Amino acid sequence: MRTIVGYLRDYWLSLNKKVFGSSACLIAFLIFLNYQFSISPNLSKQPFYYCYLGWYFIFLLALSFPYFIQYSIEKKSTFIERKFIVLLLIAPGLFAWKMASNLNFSISTVKNDNAYWNHVLYWPIKLVVLSGCLWIVWKLFNKEQPFYGTSTYGFKAKPYLLMLIIMLPLIAAASTQPDFLSMYPKLTNISNLIQPNEGWKKLLYELSYGSDFVGIELFFRGFLILAFAKWVGKDAILPMALFYCTIHFGKPLGECISSFFGGLILGVVTYHTRTIWGGLMVHLGIAWMMELGGYIGNLYF
Repeated sequence: MRTIVGYLRDYWLSLNKKVFGSSACLIAFLIFLNYQFSISPNLSKQPFYYCYLGWYFIFLLALSFPYFIQYSIEKKSTFIERKFIVLLLIAPGLFAWKMASNLNFSISTVKNDNAYWNHVLYWPIKLVVLSGCLWIVWKLFNKEQPFYGTSTYGFKAKPYLLMLIIMLPLIAAASTQPDFLSMYPKLTNISNLIQPNEGWKKLLYELSYGSDFVGIELFFRGFLILAFAKWVGKDAILPMALFYCTIHFGKPLGECISSFFGGLILGVVTYHTRTIWGGLMVHLGIAWMMELGGYIGNLYF
């Protein structure tokens, strides 16, 4: 844990405060616009192409703005290299597809079963597609390194367990709030689709939900940090955190704001350790603790 604190301290000391301040103002403004004008809920109601373009613009703005400010101040040639620009344009497109696409399957003649399996298959299928796209990008741009942080070399679980323990009281406090309880647990999405004696379906749903965080860590900490660090080093961390915050626009306000700082922390750790497994451990742990907190909170509040 002391090592991680050292990573964070060194990053803060090396961070250009003008870039950070400008980027913080942008993400604060985007958060205000989203919750004031319900951008995320309105986008989700649009046809695929309009939804896709809307998210693409938001993601591109969040990702490219810190790089633009950094280039304006430091004039580094790496910010205008062709491969770097190509990746900068590709990245928002990949995740905009994930946000905009709705997958519907007809695999059963029983209505409830069909709805259940659509819920369960939704996240794993998106994980497979996103991972496949990232693998192609890796082969084209970054094959000299392990596949975007999937190496386990040097990984130690203890610091991440301590981070989860620190998060426990914060999640417990959030589990008393109405906006949190209206969204968690996600398990309520299928409560009317399964019978009381089908507990295995609840477990399978939670495992499916957890698979989404594999894709998120691979994309944000693996791809957006380790691929871009090839050109810009630590400067890849802040743009990733802004982008990461925008994918939480559909979540409670407190969760959205905290995702910016959580993204910074996990980004710094991944940059130094070159592995996504610690971040995945924290992310999955928090997600499932939030599920449990939502379940308990809805019983008592």
